[in-house]
Amino acid sequence: MRYRVRVGTDGGERELELEADDETELRRTVDAMGMALLDASPLQKKGLKLALRKPRFDSSLFTQELIALLEAGLSLIETVETLRDKSEEGINRTVLGRIVDALYEGLPLSRALERQPEVFPSLYVATVASAERTGHLAEALKRYHHYDARLAAVRKKVVSSMVYPMIVIATGAMIILFLAFYVVPKFSQVYASMKNIPFAAKLMLWWGDLVHAHGMLLFLGIVAALAAAVLALRSTKVRARLMDAIWRLPKMAGYQRLFALTRFYRTLGLLLSGGMPVVASLQMSAQLLPGQMQPALAHVLDDIQTGHSLSSALPAAKLTTPVAERLIRVGEQSGELPAMITRSAEFCDEELDRAIDTLMRIVEPLLMLVVGAIVGTIVFLLYMPIFQMAGSIG
Repeated sequence: MRYRVRVGTDGGERELELEADDETELRRTVDAMGMALLDASPLQKKGLKLALRKPRFDSSLFTQELIALLEAGLSLIETVETLRDKSEEGINRTVLGRIVDALYEGLPLSRALERQPEVFPSLYVATVASAERTGHLAEALKRYHHYDARLAAVRKKVVSSMVYPMIVIATGAMIILFLAFYVVPKFSQVYASMKNIPFAAKLMLWWGDLVHAHGMLLFLGIVAALAAAVLALRSTKVRARLMDAIWRLPKMAGYQRLFALTRFYRTLGLLLSGGMPVVASLQMSAQLLPGQMQPALAHVLDDIQTGHSLSSALPAAKLTTPVAERLIRVGEQSGELPAMITRSAEFCDEELDRAIDTLMRIVEPLLMLVVGAIVGTIVFLLYMPIFQMAGSIG
C-alpha cells in the first residue's frame, strides 16, 4: 500500500510518498530514515493480486540510465529525480523515492543505497563509495555494469546448459507415465484369461489391476509428490543441500572451483580498479567463495598482511589457475594488477565454457540412454510373456 506521509526533520516538516504493507512497517521505515512520522494517509486500497513472482527492482537498468544521465551533464539528485518521476507506481518508484529522500537529507549516494540492502548488494555500495572518493561515478558504474553483465552471462551459460537435459527428463517422464497408466493396463488384459502365465505377465496384470482400482489416487499422488518437490526446491536450505550433493559428484568439485574463481577474480578486479586497497578488496570478495574455500582466503589475507605479494599468496592457498598465477605476477610487475586479475577471470570463463561443453557431451547421451533403457524395459516386459508362450508352444 502507498501512503502520503508528513514527517518531521531537523529542517522542519516534509511530505513524502512511501510504500509499506501496513502502518507498522511504515513507521519502521520512517524511523530508519531518521525522521519522525507526524501523519499518514493511504493513497490506494491494497487489492488482491495474483503474482507468480514478487516484483523486483531492475538494478541493471537503473545503472545504465544513471550512467547515461550523469554523462549528459545532470547532477546526481536531478538524475535520480528524473528516473523516479518517469517510473510507474510500484517497486521502482518506491526505491528511487527513498534514494531521493536520502540525498535531500545530505547523505552521499553510497549511504542512500546502503539503506536498501535487499536491493543494492554490498559490492554495488562499495563501488559507489570508492567512486565518491575519486569523483568518477559514471566510470565506476560502467565497470560495475560490465562486471554484472559478465557474471550474468556465466550464470546464463550454466543455466542454458541444463535446458536440454531437463527437456529429455521431462519428455521421458511423460512417456513413462503414458506407458504405465494407459498402455500397460490395456495390454495386461490380454493375459487376464490365460492360465500358467509367466512372472512378467503376472507383474503386468498386478499393475493393470492396481491402476484400474486406484489409478486416480496414484496419479494424484504423483502430482502431489511433484508439487512437494517444487515447493521444497524453493527452500534455501533444500537447494543448498541439493547443490552440496551435486558438487560431490565426480568432476563437479573442479567445475565449482572454476566458477567460484571466475566470480572472485571479477569482483577483486572491479574493487581494485575503483582504488580500494588489496586487503579490503579481498575481504569483500570473500563472500563469493564457497565455504570450503574460505579458510584458504583467510590464509591469503594473513600472508598479505605480513608482507607477501598477492602473486605468491594466492598460489600458496591454491586460489589460482596456472594462467592466472602468471597474469597476476605480470600485473604486479607492470602496475596493471586490476586489469590482469580481470583478464584472469576471462581465462577462467573460457575454461569454464570448455568444461561445460565437455560435461554436456557426457550427460546428454547418458540421459538418453537411461530414458531409453526404462522405456525399453517396460516394452520388453509387455512382450516377453508372448515370446515365452510362443516358445513353449513351439
